Amino acid sequence: MTPSSQRPADQPGRAHADSLIGFLADSPTPYHAVRNAAELLEKAGFRQLAETDSWDAAHARQGGGGQGHYVLRGGALIAWYVPEGAGPETPYRIVGAHTDSPNLRVKPTPDTGRGGWRQIAMEIYGGTLLNTWLDRDLGLAGRLTLRDGSTRLVNISRPLLRVPQLAIHLDREANDGLKLDRQRHMTPVWGLGTPDEGDLMRFVGQEAGVRAEEITGWDLMAHSVEPPAYLGRDQELLAGPRMDNLLSVHAGAVALASAAGQDGLGSIPVLAAFDHEENGSQSDTGADGPLLGSVLERSVFARGGSYEDRARAYAGSYCLSSDTGHAVHPNYTERHDPDHHPMPNGGPILKVNVNQRYATDGSGRAVFAAACERAGVPWQSFVSNNAMPCGTTIGPITAARHGISTVDIGVAILSMHSARELCGVEDPYLLTESMGGFFAG
Repeated sequence: MTPSSQRPADQPGRAHADSLIGFLADSPTPYHAVRNAAELLEKAGFRQLAETDSWDAAHARQGGGGQGHYVLRGGALIAWYVPEGAGPETPYRIVGAHTDSPNLRVKPTPDTGRGGWRQIAMEIYGGTLLNTWLDRDLGLAGRLTLRDGSTRLVNISRPLLRVPQLAIHLDREANDGLKLDRQRHMTPVWGLGTPDEGDLMRFVGQEAGVRAEEITGWDLMAHSVEPPAYLGRDQELLAGPRMDNLLSVHAGAVALASAAGQDGLGSIPVLAAFDHEENGSQSDTGADGPLLGSVLERSVFARGGSYEDRARAYAGSYCLSSDTGHAVHPNYTERHDPDHHPMPNGGPILKVNVNQRYATDGSGRAVFAAACERAGVPWQSFVSNNAMPCGTTIGPITAARHGISTVDIGVAILSMHSARELCGVEDPYLLTESMGGFFAG
């Protein structure tokens, strides 16, 4: 039975959750996520621009205002909609998110094995909860680069790999504190026999429809093949992979597609979906790289603007940095601030840290509150327990790099950085609506 057939058709939150389920399932890697977000925007009339082409006014606006564009680079996407009548000094309203999630990624020499088992050598990406990848059926997906310089996406979404946990009989203290060595214990099996150099690439090439000899580079990663699912007595929860942070990418794409064509937009709505947030954002596709600034500047100049117009546009711009945050955990309530307990289905969260691990200040709070009021959605506040270290996001990076006022928001979830996370089923829709209110401001 399909998720939508289990849900009342007249509830927009459930319909949005159905769409998110499909997006999560079809986006096992950042490369798939940006492709799927681009397809969603294409249906709303957005068209891709190549970074290597000239963005003169005729090209960038395709004969007038009211046009949507996007740029793809690796696992990153920047999309924007220029409303009719927008000038080069028109400010931006940016929703920022990231496409990457902690996982296991294939090493340059992948074929390995010990003790009569064939295995795949993996490197740990990001702050992964290692134990959540044990005894889980894993597929393999990512990007292949071919000899002619072209790329090919591949998605093997069936049980292929498994990281087997040591039996309790061989580790009697496992339940007293499992310790996993990232090098020795996280290598998945995928068959019996001795490792054969080039075996994985021959197999992946067959799956992608290319000869192994044509594959000269790869960015491959494991993913759980268990599909997203509604959970609970009343199915008020949603369990699935990569909610951190494809939930926000999907919400931003839906909100931007909805904003396109609306009358009276006073700003240019933008979706900036970056890669590599989970390891510091320092890459050509990360938030600490030049991609967003380059695209925004080129848009100003393509509309006949000057450096002065660019400065004016940035000065009037705002960014919502949208990432998941921590819902109060019923088994560890002492780990949370006693007066801030975000709950699933309570609406998006406003994330605050006075030490600028989040970029929100009082003025940003007012901007987000106005957006939620405009959209008619509730919202909650999140702040970390003073005795616990606070995470961070692309928010402070975006604010510092571009000088754009930034607010950190998101959706409260459990099991963050697990191979499978948990949120309230209504929150993705409420987040999307708040983004719509922000774009309309």
